[in-house]
Amino acid sequence: MKILHIACLAGLLWLTGCATTGGPSPDQADPDTKTIPSTARSSTHTPLIPNGPLKPITAAQASSGEVASLSAPADLWDRIRRGFAMPDLQHELVQDREQWYATRPDYMQRMTERSSKYLFHIVEELERRGMPTELALLPYIESAFNPQAVSSAKAAGMWQFMPATGNYFDLKQNAFRDDRRDVLASTRAALDYLQKLYNMFGDWHLALAAYNWGEGSVGRAIARNQKQGLGTSYTDLNMPAETRMYVPKLQAVKNIVANPDAFRTELPLIENHPYFQTVDITHDIDVALVAQLAGIREEDFRALNPSYKRPVILAAGTPQILLPWDNAKVFQRNLEARREGQYASWTVWSVPTTMSVAEAAQRVGMSEADLRSMNNIPPRMLIKAGSALMVPRANTTRQDVSSHLADNGQVALTPEIVTRRTTVRAGKGETVASIARRYKLTAANVADWNDVRANAAFKVGQQVVVYLPVRQAQANTRGAASKRAASAPARKGGTPSKVKRR
Repeated sequence: MKILHIACLAGLLWLTGCATTGGPSPDQADPDTKTIPSTARSSTHTPLIPNGPLKPITAAQASSGEVASLSAPADLWDRIRRGFAMPDLQHELVQDREQWYATRPDYMQRMTERSSKYLFHIVEELERRGMPTELALLPYIESAFNPQAVSSAKAAGMWQFMPATGNYFDLKQNAFRDDRRDVLASTRAALDYLQKLYNMFGDWHLALAAYNWGEGSVGRAIARNQKQGLGTSYTDLNMPAETRMYVPKLQAVKNIVANPDAFRTELPLIENHPYFQTVDITHDIDVALVAQLAGIREEDFRALNPSYKRPVILAAGTPQILLPWDNAKVFQRNLEARREGQYASWTVWSVPTTMSVAEAAQRVGMSEADLRSMNNIPPRMLIKAGSALMVPRANTTRQDVSSHLADNGQVALTPEIVTRRTTVRAGKGETVASIARRYKLTAANVADWNDVRANAAFKVGQQVVVYLPVRQAQANTRGAASKRAASAPARKGGTPSKVKRR
């Protein structure tokens, strides 16, 4: 009986070994096949055993994104809803904004239709960074998804960057483009900034308040509340009305997107598919030519590429453009087929010396009106040396604009000085040099205007011709008139008027 028991046990161990290896024994294996140790094989199949008894998943866990859905999103709105991860704000201001948006269906329709060009890219970037998809709705609050929007405080683009903040996040702002309006660049900068603010405050509502009000302002408001023993959440802080309404507006839009039927709102269909794709360009090229080769309207091109200020794209500054998904290949195919002629009819001229608009226009072969219009030069201004002007490109020129000009070109202006012929009386011992010093002129000019040598002296009371800026000449004339009035004899029993001094 004991022998039988041992035999059964040996057989059981043999069967267990066969089940573990799942293949031939080492001496039966192909000699060219590398044998994996059993310890390595078993480690790749280690079961995940829960620590403690199993518990049912709560509704909150199921909606938090911890459990992946087996079905693909029906559209982009569905995808956005699945990525909601910010705590909801419960406040009466949220209901107020819900009512405001829900009673303006035309406004909501225009706003959401405009967003259809940009939302997919923003959601992709948020998911790639692991950020809440509620943030994809923030441009509704900032700009109604208008990349050309400019606030009274000079914030620009759909993410509404101020010039200084844009510079901090490497958004170029020059004579040819403003990256605060660029779809890709401004989205990258906005998400960088929001991540930075969340890391500072550890709370998305406070991060959003800082995005609107400034991180320093939120930090000081928190410090004040801490000093007074008050709470430091979003609703506890004392803040401007605009910032107070900021998160409630976003929460209201989030609630409408989450359940549009509850607000009798119909969201336009936005496919869960890219609206545009990037296309490389290697030469400066006219915007009109890009639109023509892509088979789209110029206004549709500018909707995707709103950062360009001029009729030409400088490849050294922006080597990529955005085109609608189906038109990108059309453009590339037509561009490759275009073998002759130049791509750009405009180029950039760096002004060598400070000059008038008329002189600059004459040099580049444009009318003064066209040069002013193309480069936004107002009347009565001179163009300063080093300014980068957009001018026609000669047919023989094939050289593209340099990267330095494309990235840093600016138009610098200075008021045009209008002069007026004026005569002044020379005092005792006055010379050409002393007159020049008095009126901040050159001695050569004073000598030339009076047909004398540069070292000449004037007699007392001699009238000297000078050309002064209009305001200075007017002040000089008024001063001379006052002196004459003071020295004139009194008339009809009156006395000379006294000059009030302040």
